[in-house]
Amino acid sequence: MAKTVVNVVGMSCEHCVEAVRHAVSKVPGVTGSEISLENGTVTLEYDQEAGPLDMDAVIWEIEEQGYEASA
Repeated sequence: MAKTVVNVVGMSCEHCVEAVRHAVSKVPGVTGSEISLENGTVTLEYDQEAGPLDMDAVIWEIEEQGYEASA
């Protein structure tokens, strides 16, 4: 398993955390996520043997929830 961090702007509550968690879980290869409301980050765990993680898809899913995201 590999990990990568995505910065997220606009999360302010636990509802935001759950919305982002649900969004990133839709991306193929993502096996888990740890979200820090305080730091505004999402640490994604993914299966690198399945191929590279599609960061564009990750960012798109987060932004579809109304937040700004960058890798």
